[in-house]
Amino acid sequence: MSDILINDRYRVDHKIGEGGYGIVYSGTDLQSNGEAAIKLAYVRDGPYVLQGEADTYKALAGGVGILRVLWFGQECDFYVLVQEALGPSLEDLFNYCNRRFSLKTILLLADRPLPESNNFLMGVGKQGNILYTIDFGLAKEHSLAKEHRQYEHRFLGGTIRYASIKNHLEQEQSWGDDLESLGYIFVYLARGSLPWQGLKASTEKEKDDSIKERKMNLSGEALCEGILPGEFATYINYTRSLGFEDKPDYAYLRRLFRRLFTAKVFKYDNIFDWTEKRFHEIHGTVNPPEHPTPTAPREMVSAGERR
Repeated sequence: MSDILINDRYRVDHKIGEGGYGIVYSGTDLQSNGEAAIKLAYVRDGPYVLQGEADTYKALAGGVGILRVLWFGQECDFYVLVQEALGPSLEDLFNYCNRRFSLKTILLLADRPLPESNNFLMGVGKQGNILYTIDFGLAKEHSLAKEHRQYEHRFLGGTIRYASIKNHLEQEQSWGDDLESLGYIFVYLARGSLPWQGLKASTEKEKDDSIKERKMNLSGEALCEGILPGEFATYINYTRSLGFEDKPDYAYLRRLFRRLFTAKVFKYDNIFDWTEKRFHEIHGTVNPPEHPTPTAPREMVSAGERR
């Protein structure tokens, strides 16, 4: 069988993930012989999601943790977004570390420009300690969201596990909702699950309603009790309190976590839990050197769960 080529340059190799807005393949750039990630969406579904994602990457180009778009266009029955290849997802690394991250690792992640854990991927090579954000298919400018808020009815979108309360209430989302969702990711990484996971219901709507009720009835303190310091409860309560027009005080939130990091006498050495575990597997010691060469199991690939 002949190779499938995109733009006569990018070879489609094998499938590595699938979501509600496309299929992702590992690929090869035949000109540079480098790896690439190739995302495809059917033409019949329209170009809007992938086009919006490509435009978002273009607008954010040059920022830390932002992917480079190598090519976007139509190829046969698909719209195609070709991006630089990355390493394992945060979820892959979480599973590798027995589904628990230490407070130090969570605080190191919190200090970076952090959607769900499958949408955070580590870089490769010299960028191995950089956390990249992917999958901007649902991203929307605040001014556009404000316009839509006036005349469109919202539906629950994204991954329900991390959805903000306003998302559950089918209200237009803003800056604070992204931060609230991030707070749930912190809790998830500290305890291995969230209190609303595994709820039983006869229909999808009943399940969504049960998750919403459980989430609304748990304060930041209740969510973090026994697993994370009070700064995380403060963070969750603060992000929940923000209205649509309220721009978060990012400096305040960063200080909150940096002061905790300093109080715990941690070092900003880029030694994460997976760094220590991998170093121990290779060298038989639990103490990697400061500022180590980024390392994670290379065989990891992100399949991407959606709920």
